[in-house]
Amino acid sequence: MEVVASAPGKVLIAGGYLVLERPNAGLVLSTTARFYAVVRPLRDSLPADSWAWAWTDVKVASPQLSREATYKLSLNKSTLQLTESANPFVEQAIQFSVAAAKATITDDEKKDALDKLLLQGVSITILGCNDFYSYRKQIEARGLPLTPEVLLSLPPFSSITFNSEVANGTMTGEKCKPEVAKTGLGSSAAMTTSVVAALLHYLSAVDLSCPGQSSSDGANGRDLNLVHAIAQSAHCIAQGKIGSGFDVSAAVYGSQRYIRFSPEILSSAQATGGTCLPDVVSDIVTRRWDHENTQFSLPPLMTLLLGEPGTGGTSTPSMVGSVKRWQKSDPEKSKDTWSKLGIANSALENQLRILKKLSEEHQEAYESVVRSCSRLAYGKWTEVATNQHQEAIVRSLLAARDAFLEIRLHMREMGIAAGVPIEPESQTQLLDATMNMEGVLLAGVPGAGGFDAVFSVTLGDASNAVASAWSSVGVLPLLVRGDHRGVSLEDADPRTREVSAAVSSIQIN
Repeated sequence: MEVVASAPGKVLIAGGYLVLERPNAGLVLSTTARFYAVVRPLRDSLPADSWAWAWTDVKVASPQLSREATYKLSLNKSTLQLTESANPFVEQAIQFSVAAAKATITDDEKKDALDKLLLQGVSITILGCNDFYSYRKQIEARGLPLTPEVLLSLPPFSSITFNSEVANGTMTGEKCKPEVAKTGLGSSAAMTTSVVAALLHYLSAVDLSCPGQSSSDGANGRDLNLVHAIAQSAHCIAQGKIGSGFDVSAAVYGSQRYIRFSPEILSSAQATGGTCLPDVVSDIVTRRWDHENTQFSLPPLMTLLLGEPGTGGTSTPSMVGSVKRWQKSDPEKSKDTWSKLGIANSALENQLRILKKLSEEHQEAYESVVRSCSRLAYGKWTEVATNQHQEAIVRSLLAARDAFLEIRLHMREMGIAAGVPIEPESQTQLLDATMNMEGVLLAGVPGAGGFDAVFSVTLGDASNAVASAWSSVGVLPLLVRGDHRGVSLEDADPRTREVSAAVSSIQIN
């Protein structure tokens, strides 16, 4: 028996910082970048003396990091025996998932099957799409151009280079670079969610094979909600704080408008520090999770493009801490800025929803306008409208653009006031130039901002020209695109699929 589950990375296009506090909303897009967890038994059959065991074996492999960790899992407490933590996100995902299975499976026959499955031992293999990681240094070292074509030439699930600062033991301070260079797509949330989903399905606590699995309602809405609750809990405990959770929510449900859950929901998990896990998990799953995730996606014929500027990493926790300190030191100014940001975020969301509705009600007019505007700079968009429906579409396109410029303005103001580079000057120049290109609707820094990444939303086929322009100024355009899907059950190990695809593409003469 083998179970493979995947979960997507994310891009927060609006709601940075505000999404940390209820009832502010964030607009988050899930992406084609996915983390995969492959779960199978360690042993084909049960050893004769396994009935007396109090512990079972767990093996976790991360081929891209050339790492393997082995653990003992307590069958009573659902906790791992840790002499030294190898990956807290994976470890918490395992513990919380096993505890959740034990807490939610009440049928005696199923409980017996669960125990036998655990006694066979658990093997977990973790794989992340190349999009999550930066291969910029390797590309530059080989003297190759910073283009999507070069990224595409890399083997799937390529080995990852560790930052030299870590290897040399010189990494210090809270603004230090992470161990592995990343692109800011929420790798820890996607990885945690994929492991939780695969384990819960493997242990028969949920059934992710039902259709409609990227929605919080429907046939398996309760199963998805359990994956969400366990993934949020494991992720928060692993990172040592209760964040907004939009990254985990996107990994579970896909693209959405998100309002965070009340932090008090995880008070029991915090108070115990992860001990007595079955009791903690029972409390967590019975609580009313008050997060809100409503369906949201870009209108048709719009493409999400991400780029890696290569100007150094950014510590999101450090930036968030600085913004919070500014809020406390200047409550009046910060409240005014947040209010303006909230209004601009709502305006952007409203216009994107209007455009989606217009695309459904006046499809021909919508497609005509978008394709025409994709070949023009924004100043000439009004020239393409020849009837009232097309005029309405152009008005919404320009209003969405204006709302986003407002968001960027107030984010820059907040960064200056808090003393952190939310939109650094180098990014501002790049984003202004991008927004002035033909067919570009939006261009900004995602999430908390900084130097990690830039994104653009383009019309029609304009993304190709943007990618070329970015490459010419040293920004590496990534292969990742928007994809509304959340967590999914896969039919096979993705490495097997890649090999099969390569073999089927070979032509025999």
